[in-house]
Amino acid sequence: MKIISHIGFVAFLAGSAVAFNPSQRPQPQQSAAAAAPASRRDLFQKSLSSVAGVAGVVALSGLAPAPALASGGATAGKYTTIPIAKRRYYGRVQASVHEFLLLGPEIVKADFSQPMIQNFFDPKGLVVVAAKRKDVNGQCTKKDGNCKGQEIRDSIYNDMKTSMYLLANAFRLNQTKAPDNLPSVRAAKKFFKEMDFVEKAAKKGRKNDRDTVVHFAAALEALDSFLDLVELPPTDSGWYEQEFDRAVGSSARIT
Repeated sequence: MKIISHIGFVAFLAGSAVAFNPSQRPQPQQSAAAAAPASRRDLFQKSLSSVAGVAGVVALSGLAPAPALASGGATAGKYTTIPIAKRRYYGRVQASVHEFLLLGPEIVKADFSQPMIQNFFDPKGLVVVAAKRKDVNGQCTKKDGNCKGQEIRDSIYNDMKTSMYLLANAFRLNQTKAPDNLPSVRAAKKFFKEMDFVEKAAKKGRKNDRDTVVHFAAALEALDSFLDLVELPPTDSGWYEQEFDRAVGSSARIT
């Protein structure tokens, strides 16, 4: 299944209008350069109006992306925390973005009972920590004789929230600034706020829920602001077409 990017999601929104209005027929797909208006936001809002109506678009009018700021250098004089955070969390964040964008084609159907959406929010859907054996040199030293170990599971969404917040918190100029005042943390929290609505719709298995489609679109906007602030490619770059390893990386660069 193709990943839906920022511009791709707009195209899906425009196409989904047919599902809500059977009298219309889908128009031939145009190239992004030919179809794009003066700005991406104009295209986004015009397409969104076909799904959620004017009221939903007005609600999104305040979602201007936060300006990109320099990340700075070493924060405590001893360690460069940003490269360390990148090695720890880049894989998890990029893997989560990949999974998030896969939801796009399903989200525009406004049916939140679909398996892919349910799996994204399933509290047992992702192995966060793999099971590790607890024997010593092949001999089990546990009193109960159980040395198989247990894996830790959580939802893809919860792992996405955790890794995004920890990565955002590392992009600070000094250690005295509160996390909530960091632009990267604010962008992450804006994403969480919108996606929490989507999670509620998924838990209730709502169908024909166009209002939640609007929240997903708002989350996509917030996610692009976050990615810019943590020095990752935007959702429409094609970078997230690939799968990513969630393990701690050996490099702070995108490779």
